[in-house]
Amino acid sequence: MALSAIAITACNKKAAVEENANPLLNYANWKTPHGTYPFNEIHASDYMPAFEEGFRQGREDINAIINNPEEPTFENTIEALENAGHTLSMVAGCFYNLTHSETNDSLQAIEVELSPLMSEYSTSIILNDSLFQRIKAVYDKRESLNLKPDQRKLLEDTYESFADNGANLDEAGKEKYRELSARLSMLTLTYGQNVLKATNAWTKLITDEKQLAGLNDDTKGMLKANAEKKGQKGWLIDLKPTTYIPLMKDCDNRALRQEVYIAYNTRCIGGEFDNTQNIIDIANTRLELAQLFGKKTYAEKSLHKTCAEKQETVMSFLDQLRDAYMPAAKAEVEELQAYANEQGLVGELQPWDWSYYSKKLQDAKYSISDDVLRPYFELESVKQGVFGLAKRLYGVKFVENKDIQVYNPEVSAYEVYDKYGKFLAVYYSDFHPRDGKRGGAWMNDFQPQYKVGRKDHRPHIVNVMNFTRATETKPALLTYDEVETFLHEFGHGLHGMLTRCHYSSQSGTAVPRDFVELPSQFNENFLGEKEFLDTFAKHYETGEPMPEDLIEKIKAANNYHAAYGCVRQLSFGYLDMAWHTLTEPFVVPKGKTTKDAVLEFCNNAMEQVRVMPNISGTQMATAFTHIFSGGYAAGYYSYKWSELLDADAFAQFKKAQAERGSIFDKKEADLFRENILEKGGTEEPMVLYRRFRGGEPTIDALLERDGIKMSNK
Repeated sequence: MALSAIAITACNKKAAVEENANPLLNYANWKTPHGTYPFNEIHASDYMPAFEEGFRQGREDINAIINNPEEPTFENTIEALENAGHTLSMVAGCFYNLTHSETNDSLQAIEVELSPLMSEYSTSIILNDSLFQRIKAVYDKRESLNLKPDQRKLLEDTYESFADNGANLDEAGKEKYRELSARLSMLTLTYGQNVLKATNAWTKLITDEKQLAGLNDDTKGMLKANAEKKGQKGWLIDLKPTTYIPLMKDCDNRALRQEVYIAYNTRCIGGEFDNTQNIIDIANTRLELAQLFGKKTYAEKSLHKTCAEKQETVMSFLDQLRDAYMPAAKAEVEELQAYANEQGLVGELQPWDWSYYSKKLQDAKYSISDDVLRPYFELESVKQGVFGLAKRLYGVKFVENKDIQVYNPEVSAYEVYDKYGKFLAVYYSDFHPRDGKRGGAWMNDFQPQYKVGRKDHRPHIVNVMNFTRATETKPALLTYDEVETFLHEFGHGLHGMLTRCHYSSQSGTAVPRDFVELPSQFNENFLGEKEFLDTFAKHYETGEPMPEDLIEKIKAANNYHAAYGCVRQLSFGYLDMAWHTLTEPFVVPKGKTTKDAVLEFCNNAMEQVRVMPNISGTQMATAFTHIFSGGYAAGYYSYKWSELLDADAFAQFKKAQAERGSIFDKKEADLFRENILEKGGTEEPMVLYRRFRGGEPTIDALLERDGIKMSNK
């Protein structure tokens, strides 16, 4: 058979890449371990030329598919499309990771310039009728092709992806889709950049240490280091999580807590980085996109490929949790109100009081606090504990390799091997906050896993966090919440590292968003287990293991204020659904400002699960990156949906522990790995879950874990 057009293009492309001096385009000749990015050689000036070449090659790949004279087949159309644009993927894999974790003014300027180009490139493919007709020709004869399950799903997902994104629209509709996609891309980009800029812009210098009473030496040391970095004397407060969270929990200065709370919860409300109009424009553009496809709401369009499938299912799920948890949440608030008044608080508990008095009551009830726990959670020990958990459950081993280049000196790189010594993945860990790093924590891949013939290209995975730094006198000592976050993101990482798929679009975390949180939230469960804590939780100075009575207190406190935490999450879910179940464009009423209209809409959406006073002028929506610049639009409910699944899944391990003596049960771990972690998006997610679990999930395990009385169901 003659060499196909795709193969000829690939040969020519490889030759061109080999001759290119741009390190991003010279990936065929990288001398780095496992083909990792040569970060030391890549400069900001390399990106735009590399993207431009990636666009050119990607279009060549698409043209080769379209112009192939042979009859459309799964191999020459669906697989060829799956493998198209490899150079662009390589360039984007580096760039977009760094814009989140190591950005600067140059990269942000490129990101703005690039946004409409990326939008136009993707829409030019998705709206290419000649390409779609070839896809449709294969799709129409799918019953006779004898495809493997993952091939069948790739074919169906490819067809539906095109259909859901405008391929079936007429020419006027396609042009409108291009316009709306470009607009939405720029709006979400601007929204996210505003949040980062607003977070970095606010600081407060404290020159009197008495104002910081209650903060431990580690936190004060961090604040002092913040000031020194800026050439200032004193203690510099910012709005990064490593500052905001301990200040809300520990600072005795109520006025300072209030000031920082309001600063945090008014980010991007008015001023230079205002996001109120962006929220309206994003929601209205998404609605217009949905209606272009004949859908009443954006949620209706967005949810049909998820486990929930319909907005009615989501709302029913949120309502079910609301009804189960609200009585307990109100009781928790009443208890804390009484406790705070006993401690001297005059008047009603306010949002900036919750974490402060919640921690004090927890200490009183369980004699447990971050100050007590942190000495047992030294970062390096925690890291070995988390790695050790993966080894005990799945047999994987992490070996640091300093020859792998990293994008910041604080980042560490590891080779990951299975129990037989076979290479599985590259893993990067990035733990501490920087000005160029966005807040929060996440997992991503620099390069996904995929196969070409018998060659298995293993993934390059990164976990990015914003954990407490070391001080001049102490190593990095993590809070309990930070350890839990590490386990969460590492669960995502395992989903990416252990994947065994043929196609990159199906590998790792390429699953519906209401399923993707299952591995991460499942991993968190082990933190409440003595058998796991015994493996790493040792005092950083004495080496003594965490005392058994302290572990018992952790277990007893595990569902402390779980109901409040649940309704807080529900409030975010209701807010998300309110914006994405609009059936008419949001219009600012006459006589109202944009800010007031947006805040009123958001507050009304969250009112049904409000258990604390609403502070006028504050609202988290303007910095809610998950739904307005991330991938969770009409999908924030998925955290609670996945929580139901993770509690149900972990119940199997608890049952095995009772029957066979260990929480690291090999039988259950193998089932979880084989049916969840390795499968990616090769099959429908609930099919995979039922195969692991042996039946349908129920809410019972979640209610039991959170200490919610079953009569509240």
